[in-house]
Amino acid sequence: MGKRREKRVATATGSNHRRDRHRTTDSAADSNPNRDRKLFIIFVVFFIVLPAISLIVYTTLFASRTDTSLPNSHQPGLAKIDMNYVQVLTENSKLSEITSHRHFRNPVLAYITPWKSRGYDIAKTFNSKFTHLSPVWYDLKSQGTKLVLEGRHNADKGWLSELRMKGNALVLPRVVLEAFPNELFKKKQQRKKAIDLIVRECEEMEYDGIVLESWSRWAAYRVLHDPDMRNTALQFIKELGQALHAVSLVSNSKQQLQLVYVIGPPYSEKLQEYDFGPEDLKSLSDDVDGFSLMTYDYSNPQHPGPNAPLKWIHSTLQLLLGTSSSGARSLAHKIFIGINFYGNDFTLSEGLGGGAITGRNYLSLLEQHKPSFQWEKNSAEHFFIYSDNQHVKHAVFYPSLMSISMRLEEARSWGAGITICQIGQGLDHFFDLL
Repeated sequence: MGKRREKRVATATGSNHRRDRHRTTDSAADSNPNRDRKLFIIFVVFFIVLPAISLIVYTTLFASRTDTSLPNSHQPGLAKIDMNYVQVLTENSKLSEITSHRHFRNPVLAYITPWKSRGYDIAKTFNSKFTHLSPVWYDLKSQGTKLVLEGRHNADKGWLSELRMKGNALVLPRVVLEAFPNELFKKKQQRKKAIDLIVRECEEMEYDGIVLESWSRWAAYRVLHDPDMRNTALQFIKELGQALHAVSLVSNSKQQLQLVYVIGPPYSEKLQEYDFGPEDLKSLSDDVDGFSLMTYDYSNPQHPGPNAPLKWIHSTLQLLLGTSSSGARSLAHKIFIGINFYGNDFTLSEGLGGGAITGRNYLSLLEQHKPSFQWEKNSAEHFFIYSDNQHVKHAVFYPSLMSISMRLEEARSWGAGITICQIGQGLDHFFDLL
């Protein structure tokens, strides 16, 4: 437009020519701000507005497809080898907003102890994360020539009622069979009495079954070394399972009472005669709904070290299930692999000692000593070293998001479930992984 205007003024008179030159100069001066304004608008549109619109479009079309319900601790970045005490304290201080979404789809059995009441609250809060809950309530004992089932005083009916409203986790109280095995196995009437006591308690208290623990006690009494006594022991478990399966659940008449049996891991590379092995597993598989495998407590104060080395867990499963898809391996779905939610604080000088610690103890040690974590590669566990007020060195092994994640992956690879021992002793953000 400037050129056309200059062309017009060239044919005008002198005075008009001067006026038009003045106007042309003013117009040229006015065009510079306009041009700058246009450039600014172009800059804003291309570099600010369009990227913002693109971000909104991406968020609408793609970000909404991702699983935004995943809690922070389930993100891969926080379950890591390189961690520090500040991260643990910070993560534990957050309240989980996701209490019902399940990430681990296989069965989850959780033990709850009366002396750790926090476990009762966690069972209610994270009810949907569990398939089975086992309060540690009962003992079946010999009393002279009679059998008695002790523990109903531990049962909390109010808690059971709240639990039913929170979710669908089955409640299977643990029963420790402390009755003298020689009496139990030699007298058929005693075995029948034991089964009747357990089944009646389930019916009267409206439980969904029981978790039975007896194998380690039978091994201690050396009754499993005798082939006949071992067969009788296995037959008792089968008969108990059959009796429970003959009773329907109060909450669902199409389902029967369940039996989960506790088994210990072998502590050597070769099965001993008192160990629970593949043949025992196959023998009981039709009448037992699940097997709670105690893959924890690998170390102790006399032999301090990791709580449950991952390689040991893997070799235990191989020993029990075999490596082929046939035989016992096909029963992997009935195994609940044990994962400890407690830890150990071992003394390393001034004589060996120490013992189990809970989440509260662990957090207190982190706040007090501000330790640096180390990763024990062979066991796949975190630990740290500290010195107490008497300058005695300690080694603390306690679960981390990384160690738990790796054990969950191990369970997934076998198609197995997990047992948590015990939910009242862990940190809250552990449950985000389940």
